[in-house]
Amino acid sequence: MQNSPIRRRLAVATALALAIGASPMMAAAAEPAAARHADQRGPNGSAEQYADRMLESMTLEQKVGQMFILFAYGPTAEGEDARNTALYGEASAADIIEEYEPGGFILFSARDNVTDPVQVATLSNGLQEAAEDAGAGIPLLISTDQEQGLVTRIGSPATLFPGNMALGAGRSEKDTRKAAAITGEELLAMGIQQNNAPDADVNVNPDNPVIGVRSFSSDPDLVSRLTAATVRGYQDDAGIIATAKHFPGHGDTATDSHTGLPVITHTLEEWQQIDAPPFQAAIDAGVASIMTAHIVVPALDDSGDPATLSKKIVTGQLREALGFEGVIVTDGLEMAGVRQQYGDGEVAVRAIEAGVDQLLLPAAPQVAYAAIDEALESGRLTEDRIDESVRRILIMKHEQGVTQEAMVDVDRVMKTVGKRSHLRAAEKITDATTTVVRNDDDALPVAVDGKSVLVTGYGVATGQTLAGELTARGAEATAFATGTAPTAAQIDQAVAAAQNSDVTVVLTNNVSATSSQRQLVAALDATDTHLIVVAVRNPYDINRLGDVDGFVATYSYAAPALASLARVITGEISPSGTLPVDIRSTENPDEILYPIGHGLSW
Repeated sequence: MQNSPIRRRLAVATALALAIGASPMMAAAAEPAAARHADQRGPNGSAEQYADRMLESMTLEQKVGQMFILFAYGPTAEGEDARNTALYGEASAADIIEEYEPGGFILFSARDNVTDPVQVATLSNGLQEAAEDAGAGIPLLISTDQEQGLVTRIGSPATLFPGNMALGAGRSEKDTRKAAAITGEELLAMGIQQNNAPDADVNVNPDNPVIGVRSFSSDPDLVSRLTAATVRGYQDDAGIIATAKHFPGHGDTATDSHTGLPVITHTLEEWQQIDAPPFQAAIDAGVASIMTAHIVVPALDDSGDPATLSKKIVTGQLREALGFEGVIVTDGLEMAGVRQQYGDGEVAVRAIEAGVDQLLLPAAPQVAYAAIDEALESGRLTEDRIDESVRRILIMKHEQGVTQEAMVDVDRVMKTVGKRSHLRAAEKITDATTTVVRNDDDALPVAVDGKSVLVTGYGVATGQTLAGELTARGAEATAFATGTAPTAAQIDQAVAAAQNSDVTVVLTNNVSATSSQRQLVAALDATDTHLIVVAVRNPYDINRLGDVDGFVATYSYAAPALASLARVITGEISPSGTLPVDIRSTENPDEILYPIGHGLSW
């Protein structure tokens, strides 16, 4: 980087970060984020003026850096990690920022840079300090993927919700907006200004391995309404940037774009009716950012290129047809779906050519930077094209308020994160999502006080959490986890334990045609125990489990979902959630076993 042609040619200007009249690192004010940023979103053009002023002051290399969203291993900005050195040639996050001057940084636990809210806030401040010390002095946009439910990067003591499909079961735009507002407020308190949510995909494929419960529903209208509510909760109420994903729609695939390249076979008309409406709803709600998908959609572009690299899709459909004027960010460029056809450098260049503004998680950052450098040298990319994207990014940063107040007060983090009012709201919202799909022979509710209860099936922590909830209600509850692929020996152990239990709750997770979870449930159903089956992820499990008497869908194994499940099982609350998807017969897909809107109560 230090010896790149761009730096040699254009390392001349000093950024005018203070020219806007305020330090970019001033401490966050105490008033709500939406109020803090309101003046930046008015008609006075301050964001545009800031962007234009900064563009005039930046080197071309600094502009390119603004288009990258990077990460670093480790919980602190200054801490060194050999994995960073291998990837970047720099050992710490602070050194990476100094060398590459990225526009954004992403946090998630899989990279060992998230442990708890105070650590996240401390790391965020350290990252911003490094950005202030870098050449352009432009604050970072710090982001994460706190979708809630299945994709949750920051766990308890942060306030947790059961995720999108659960909210789809609740059907409440008010609750959905409130969940987003609480999530966004807590993220902002930790120094995270951009959430890669909501998932706006319409999950019309029950076998979808990557979306599933991350989607609100298989109904485009419901997905559209709840997507818009989420955007408003994040942006209007919490003052955090929302990112609708995964454009042009990842809901009808049986391939995971993390490991392969999915092909969506929808016709243009089907795409317009199914996949496009939620993104249009997000745009109409004012969403600041949209994430592209690494999927092939022949009806939109027959080249075979994934949407992330397709100008017909990114520019033609998202910019021109849907009228989106905000920031377009790629899904992770380290994912297999975008890397199958081109090298890591070519992928970065092609994404920019397609119309993308931000390049998230390049697999080989040095290669990607060098490829863009070369493309600029050759004239394949122009500085004007780079300016288009960087201007959008700078405007978004200024409207977010990060250019005025990037730092957070670490001492006040836990006054916001997981506070009592947030937890109460999460409990109330979650209680409205639990769905009883089948209740033959009065399988539910059941009095557990003084009874022996076995919790078995999926998840060590999941089973223990539910057993604890039932124990708190007077049961003698034990947990025996068998996982998602129980062995014959584990099934025999579960059956033996069930035969000595008054009540057995078996937790299932994505039951496939070949899953031994089917044998587990069948064996338990053949005992004399009072059996309740609970799908703690996709609700479709029931179509492979036969005629069990009691079947409940929670859409999540997060702690709040399990607490609500315990209240439903014991009759403390009456279930009110209804299915947000059709559950069809596996033998005859045209036969709907349980339609959207089905749900039992008492």
